[in-house]
Amino acid sequence: MKNHEKLKKLTHSLLQEIGEDPDREGLLKTPSRVAKSWKYFSQGYDQHLEDIVNKAIFNESSKDMVVVRDVEFFSLCEHHLLPFFGKTHVGYIPNGKVIGLSKIPRIIDMYARRLQVQERLTHQIADAIQDVLKPNGVAIVMEGRHMCMQMRGVEKQNSLATTSTMLGRFRESVRTRNEFMYLINRPNI
Repeated sequence: MKNHEKLKKLTHSLLQEIGEDPDREGLLKTPSRVAKSWKYFSQGYDQHLEDIVNKAIFNESSKDMVVVRDVEFFSLCEHHLLPFFGKTHVGYIPNGKVIGLSKIPRIIDMYARRLQVQERLTHQIADAIQDVLKPNGVAIVMEGRHMCMQMRGVEKQNSLATTSTMLGRFRESVRTRNEFMYLINRPNI
């Protein structure tokens, strides 16, 4: 990792600045661990949509809604560098093409593993699916728990942020949107 040593030094300095002794036994390896963690947390910056999709788009005559729900995500709030995490629900209406189902969580992760706000993340996922598939509609609903609200500031531990993006038929048709909302809210099997 090109920034590993620099991140280690920054973490060492941070520990000193908050009043810790970075040379005590429990913290000796913390700067290296933090540097490795940041490599993982920010790997989305080094990923590209074309590589994630990897030509896993298939011709299919289906015109019915495809829904992948309860896809877990985690990200880091760009305002406080604290985690937020939750579930993403994705729906699209094919227009002659479908995507390999495993690519949907990979797309979510690519954008989530960048500094984010949930509102932008929701739109980025929708736009990516729209770009690669050109479907008749895309719907994204994200539900997230934000540590910046739960462990600092207002300290509301039970708060949940919900964001949505509706494109194409999901935006135009209340009936289509309601079908999607029903499918993502029904009990698990």
